[in-house]
Amino acid sequence: MNFPLFLAKRIALSGKQTFSTLIVRVAIGAIMIGLAVMMLSIAVLKGFKGEVTAKQRGFFGDITIRKYELNASYESSPFRLNDAQISEIKAIPGVSSIQYYAAKPGIINVNDEVEGVLFKGIDSSYNQHFIANVLAEGDTIDFTDSTKAISQILVSQYVANRLQLSVGDDFIMYFVQEPIRLRKFEVVGLFHTGVEELDNTYVVGALPLIRRLNNWTDGDVGGYEVSIDDFNGLHTLTGEIQDILPFDVDAVNVRDQLPEIFQWLDLLDINTVIILILMIVVAVVNMVSALLIIILERTPMIGVLKALGYTDGGIRRVFLYHAAYLIGLGLLLGNLLGIGLYVFQQQTRYFKLDEASYYVSYIPVSIDLTEIAVLNIGVAVIALAVLLIPSYLISRISPVKAIQFQ
Repeated sequence: MNFPLFLAKRIALSGKQTFSTLIVRVAIGAIMIGLAVMMLSIAVLKGFKGEVTAKQRGFFGDITIRKYELNASYESSPFRLNDAQISEIKAIPGVSSIQYYAAKPGIINVNDEVEGVLFKGIDSSYNQHFIANVLAEGDTIDFTDSTKAISQILVSQYVANRLQLSVGDDFIMYFVQEPIRLRKFEVVGLFHTGVEELDNTYVVGALPLIRRLNNWTDGDVGGYEVSIDDFNGLHTLTGEIQDILPFDVDAVNVRDQLPEIFQWLDLLDINTVIILILMIVVAVVNMVSALLIIILERTPMIGVLKALGYTDGGIRRVFLYHAAYLIGLGLLLGNLLGIGLYVFQQQTRYFKLDEASYYVSYIPVSIDLTEIAVLNIGVAVIALAVLLIPSYLISRISPVKAIQFQ
């Protein structure tokens, strides 16, 4: 029979109201709230970084291959990779797809308003899945009719509001070149990414139009977008792709292309670490206080056990078992609270954000069972390890004085 465990159960499950009852409830509440806050902090950080990163990756790809140039022009310079180079890039482990595009600056003139934009040209081979997901109205470009596709265009909801455009409207765009050329477009869709740098700048149209305006050949492109499976291997894969490319072609990953956004996201990790440390400290301090009060309140019992010859180690185990029960109860309630709020936010998106500042209109959350399990185990191990210190107070209690104390 495990006597320390038996005695700990009697202490924990006895319905007797004592001075330590309130302190114990506060300690359990601290663990519950602390675990829920830590769980939600990780979920919010992971969800937020994932949502913002996905928008950049969806529009620009993970790695952009373009002709190396010293100027900072928005105009794409034509080039092409041969079939062997493309096949070699696709064969790199971790590369999921490669597709091409071109960009050309233009000026929209409609309803007595003028707006400068960057025309991103794509063709029928381009995967429009991301564009379809961020469409607010209308549809993606239909490349089944190549002649009709050249006159179709997608504009952001921001640009549409500024220029008083809606799906089905048409306008004239002037392309900056010598001589200046103009084309008429029909708005077939409005997209909204929530990223100001994208919505204010880009419109999406047909790549064959850019080829025609620039007098390119059919195989010329302005750049290639490479998508990868694991974003953590971004820098390694960028280097491997660069080794395949000619000396005048450059591979730039999305982190280097948009350093401000990703540096800001990296800084959020520090906030989460601080929250985790503070919550663990609060929970541990409360548990230490509760255990000390329980030990002091049970001093007469400790004296009797010692007088009967029970060892200090056995008595310590009684109180550590009791503390483990309290920690387990706190973790159970914390999981119920944290997972409940997580599921609520994931299903309803009730808690909102300022999209102009945070690129998303709601608080995104994402966490998996492994992270929840590691968090629970970590809190339990740290709390029990720290509680070993106050438990050694038992060895300093004299049996005679403890019995007299009663």
